[in-house]
Amino acid sequence: MGTLVGTELCFPQLINTSCRKQIRPHLEEMLICILLSSISLLIVALNLLVIISISHFKQLHTPTNLLLLSLAVSDFFVGLFVIFQIMMMIDGCWLLGDLMCSLWLILSSIIFSSSFGTMVLISVDRYVAICYPLHYFTKVKPKRVQVCVCLCWLCAASFNCIILKNNLQHPGRYNSCIGECVIDIDYIANLFDLIVSFLFPITVIVILYVRIFGVAVHQARAMRSHIAVVTMKVTPKKSEMKAAMNLGIVVVVFLICLFPYYCFILTSQSNVYAASSVLIVIWLLHFNSLLNPLIYAILYPWFRKSIKVIFTLQILQPGSSRTSIL
Repeated sequence: MGTLVGTELCFPQLINTSCRKQIRPHLEEMLICILLSSISLLIVALNLLVIISISHFKQLHTPTNLLLLSLAVSDFFVGLFVIFQIMMMIDGCWLLGDLMCSLWLILSSIIFSSSFGTMVLISVDRYVAICYPLHYFTKVKPKRVQVCVCLCWLCAASFNCIILKNNLQHPGRYNSCIGECVIDIDYIANLFDLIVSFLFPITVIVILYVRIFGVAVHQARAMRSHIAVVTMKVTPKKSEMKAAMNLGIVVVVFLICLFPYYCFILTSQSNVYAASSVLIVIWLLHFNSLLNPLIYAILYPWFRKSIKVIFTLQILQPGSSRTSIL
């Protein structure tokens, strides 16, 4: 009888302290594994294509594309980290120890925060390009964008290490059994995270895009009233406006995928979260990492063209970095 019970435990040798497995039919377990592994592979592969495209082709080294590169890097790491969640989805067990649980949760939080920070930078980039077109190329330079991206990642790392430091100092402190992965955030840190990581960035993004929309409406009215000739020198180019709309889609999709996570955090009665209990909202967040490169493929001809160059191995030819992509 002891053997039978042991087979339902995460650690069969620890009968009294081990967590129990979530027993699933073999077919269901296999389908979950195949589905989630395929999603993970797609996230990694598609975002790797974005990273290679923007990094390799010099024509794509624009400030806006450098921000997309930062977003693709964070999405790429999301795809790599998904493998840990696949284990949790299959049997509900964490087999890598308490320290690795804390590191995984903190690194995931850093990647997520850097994505949100990059979304804010994208909004600022489009705001300057649309509302101050004459100053864009003098104020927004690739070097400055690189510095902003590095600061974004550094701030994300510092912020999450501070609010989650208890999980590193006392890994597994709130686990009810061995094989569980639990994260602890006290009330003050949770409130601070809500303001800094959610309310403030969303407010900035909404304000900037409302302003962009207002400029777009003003320009459309100017075109209809035939005064565009007078205002052409101070209004953004059509290509810049289209880029703003395309990136606006990326931002909106990100916020849609983000919203359920913070709804869960706000409605939760506890500050201690088991990784298995938040897997659904976390998976929705990670699904955004798959949607981003698909949006690029639909909206950006340069991405489709760069994929063709990569898959036909033209990228291996000398001087391929100077290939005309735009």
